[in-house]
Amino acid sequence: MTTQREMAAARQTYGRTLLTMAEEYPDIVVLGGDLNVSTFVHLWRDQYPERFFDFGPAEQNIIGVAAGLAAAGKIPFVSTFSVFGTGRPYDQLRVLVSQPSLNVKLVCTHAGILTGEDGMSAHGIEDLSLMCALPSFTVVAPADTLETEQVIRTVAATDGPVYVRLSRAATPIVHTGGYKFAMGAADIMRPGSDLTIIANGALVAPALDAADSLAGQGIDARVINLHTVAPADESAIIAAARETGAIVTAEEHYIHGGLGSVVAGIVARNCPVPVEMVALRGYTSSGPGYELMAKNGLTAEGVEKAALRVIGRKG
Repeated sequence: MTTQREMAAARQTYGRTLLTMAEEYPDIVVLGGDLNVSTFVHLWRDQYPERFFDFGPAEQNIIGVAAGLAAAGKIPFVSTFSVFGTGRPYDQLRVLVSQPSLNVKLVCTHAGILTGEDGMSAHGIEDLSLMCALPSFTVVAPADTLETEQVIRTVAATDGPVYVRLSRAATPIVHTGGYKFAMGAADIMRPGSDLTIIANGALVAPALDAADSLAGQGIDARVINLHTVAPADESAIIAAARETGAIVTAEEHYIHGGLGSVVAGIVARNCPVPVEMVALRGYTSSGPGYELMAKNGLTAEGVEKAALRVIGRKG
């Protein structure tokens, strides 16, 4: 069961939102990695060229300069694809940004497998694992464009290093105009008592669709959008475990080190219950993004099957 929703690309919202903040935050500077049109920071480049720096495909240098700018009081936003922004400069992120807890904002697009036809080498499926392993980083994976706009505004106003994960493709809009984003606070999108589905990013819409289908079978599923992966909202996760007795996690990321691992660790330490994970089990092929999602079970049907499995493990 799939609900038809309006689709929009969060990377476009990011570029446009950043541009509207230029006068409010005169210390914002933007650093690009030769992919400025794709990440939509070309909008900033064209209007504020004196506050824009393009380093080409030199991601380690980008992070080093961003750290220096942050140490000098600027608010650097670094944007490139997730595979290039998290993997290639990891040592610089660790030593130059995370350890001194500098105010660098790393906003990467083209995460997950919705990057599609760009192929395996460009599919960012390990980024959450990498960034959650850096202690001082806040890690956020917005569910849609409405949330993305609020995330970017919150990130600019929040001191410290932040990683924001965005998709290439248009994704379903799951929030309404009255939604209020709060960093670190889980977004409970649907109440439920039989199990909890915890998702983020592009898997929130399939999680909601799965809950609708389960309701038709007499199963009451709670749905939580855990947009902030680090630090995660432990109280909401523990409450879900205690009150529903079973959890499914759903993410467009490798099964190790991402949302599922974070949730499972919290559950195991506080209130052990059955957990099923909908996630990638390895690398995938090149192809249209949503076809790759279906091929790898990252769909409402995949979430529903995991929910039925975990319900069977409750007793």
